[in-house]
Amino acid sequence: MRRLGSTRRSGRAGGLLAAGAACGAALAALTVPAAEAGQLGAHGRGPAGVHWAVKDSGAPQVRFRGLAAVDRSTAWLAGTGGTVLRTTDGGATWRNVSPPGASDLQFRDVEAFGARHAVALAIGEGEASRVYRTDDGGRTWTESFRNTDPKAFYDCLAFFDHRHGLAMSDPVDGRFRILATSDGGRSWRVLPARDMPPALDGEAGFAASGQCLVTAGPRDVWLATGGGAHARVLHSADRGLTWSAADAPVPAGDPAKGVFALAFRDRRHGIAVGGDYRPDQQSPRAAAVTGDGGRSWRTAATPPPAYRSGAAWLPHSRTAALAVGPTGTDLTTDGGRTWRTVDTGSYDTVDCAPDLGCWAAGEQGRVARLER
Repeated sequence: MRRLGSTRRSGRAGGLLAAGAACGAALAALTVPAAEAGQLGAHGRGPAGVHWAVKDSGAPQVRFRGLAAVDRSTAWLAGTGGTVLRTTDGGATWRNVSPPGASDLQFRDVEAFGARHAVALAIGEGEASRVYRTDDGGRTWTESFRNTDPKAFYDCLAFFDHRHGLAMSDPVDGRFRILATSDGGRSWRVLPARDMPPALDGEAGFAASGQCLVTAGPRDVWLATGGGAHARVLHSADRGLTWSAADAPVPAGDPAKGVFALAFRDRRHGIAVGGDYRPDQQSPRAAAVTGDGGRSWRTAATPPPAYRSGAAWLPHSRTAALAVGPTGTDLTTDGGRTWRTVDTGSYDTVDCAPDLGCWAAGEQGRVARLER
């Protein structure tokens, strides 16, 4: 989510045209046939030069699973050791804007509304699950929520707009718990659980990339699960008040298996990625696709070759998306039906802004931007 800087009609139109032209050129380079494309790597560029350009975050000890792409210049990272970083110059420099006193917390999700406004989620049992908000680029933070229920464990948060958002917890008393805000994360309330489907035995969310809870449009939200006998995707069309559940055909039946990330380009078309996060285990059928808003899912005909923890649609494309994980990045150009590996670098999460400011982040302080 971002705001156009110009208030003049001509400036706004010119900016959109320029962004559209840049996106079109980059998408054309990304979607050339595999035989011509080469690697989407920092050192192995295809003929058009589109690649992940690794940036120096200055924090090699941190694993970043939370990422918010505002545009090509501005992005936020959230990770281990209570760390939050922000760049406003395309990743050339990163400012440590971590909330004070948070070094024992594990940030796994961050949502940003520009260079100044962001909401970050720390995960864990009981009071380790917290939400922080900043309105001044991270110079100061307000703790707006601290979980007091020892049975709750919050995994992800997502916003519909700059005011309305949700956070989700693993099941409490047999049902997933949903937290809601209507003032941009300044205050939160637990929503009634009576219209949440019962959780399966062992079912939970994965705080792997900040993408186990995602939105599209003003009211639709989806929740990804694993750990149960079946991996599932839950959907609400009324901002989390009522929910339905559908099985997703990805690996399940084990606490390490399930859907780890979702991405929807509109309220009907979505992709799910996941698998088995253990590095010594195979992850066949690690991706699925829906065209009916998550009521049904079908296995990708050619899924990624291994576990994937993050996914994002490329802006201004109806068919192209990226999936990332510890063993690489995969690209689909047919809406999630088939995937091919385009990079072997390790990333946990990926996010794209409307101006094709696509970013990825992961272990050992690793962060990169899609460049050409």
